[in-house]
Amino acid sequence: METLELVRLNLLSPMVLAFALGIVATLVHSDLKIPEALYTALSIYLLLAIGLKGGAELSITPLAAFWKPALVTLGLGVVTPLLAYAVLRRLGRFDVADAAAIAAHYGSVSAVTFIASLTFLQAAGIPYEGFMPTLVAILEVPAIVIALLIARQRLGGAETLGEAIREVFSGKSILLLVGGLVIGFFSGKQGLEQVAPLFVEPFKGALVLFLLEMGMVAAKRLRDLRKAGGFLVAFGLLMPVLQGALGVWLGSWAGLSLGGATVLGTMAASASYIAAPAAVRIALPQANPSYYLTAALGITFPFNLTLGIPLYFALSRLFHGG
Repeated sequence: METLELVRLNLLSPMVLAFALGIVATLVHSDLKIPEALYTALSIYLLLAIGLKGGAELSITPLAAFWKPALVTLGLGVVTPLLAYAVLRRLGRFDVADAAAIAAHYGSVSAVTFIASLTFLQAAGIPYEGFMPTLVAILEVPAIVIALLIARQRLGGAETLGEAIREVFSGKSILLLVGGLVIGFFSGKQGLEQVAPLFVEPFKGALVLFLLEMGMVAAKRLRDLRKAGGFLVAFGLLMPVLQGALGVWLGSWAGLSLGGATVLGTMAASASYIAAPAAVRIALPQANPSYYLTAALGITFPFNLTLGIPLYFALSRLFHGG
């Protein structure tokens, strides 16, 4: 399938169109609103579902096929926040707190963007490794810790670092994802089959509702673009491409398939807006939320959801000689 056809397929998918509908609803001041309880339930459902499926696949995955992608993913979690911090400090002239806060978001991973990449590959009929959700858990934490360590070294505040790290590990995204992986790993494929009517078949429908809400949230952040400035807008568009290309290249080198390298590239390109904001709020209260939330949710998330994922697939196909 040609890249332009894949872009069209992605842009016209129910998930992306639901996201666009959420943006339109906010821009026209509609009274449409997803109840907070439903939004919370959907996020719990999606995180637990990908954990369960990933754990079941991991239970039948040989260690020889897993260790190299896991090591590469850990390396990405170290390199990407350092790269983002250097760009923000030297080119963007951001202060230490804001640069570290933004770097924490761009080094970590967006679980929703990850899910969107899997949905894209399934729609295109492209297979990928079943243990990819495990890599999400590996990538989520290191970047946040490294960015906060940078800020602590430059600004002090050692007493806040431990609390921020505990917030990351006890937060629902890591707890549900890792918990689902453990449950799926020990129950195996047979266990997953028992809960498939709830956690497998309705998954895409739940994702449509979730992205409808995310569209409304992202549209509210679009209003902060003037405050963010031209450099941050460019950073939010170009940094994902750079990190995504790095992720695709390393994933291909580590032996991941065409689909697997696409997913790892998407993970590296994404920016966290669940775990990272929670940690940054505690450890770096002086950082400006308009910067890191607008960049992650208002710029990078829509870009990855619409154009980024097909781009990382095209890069993966290039690295795989396709």
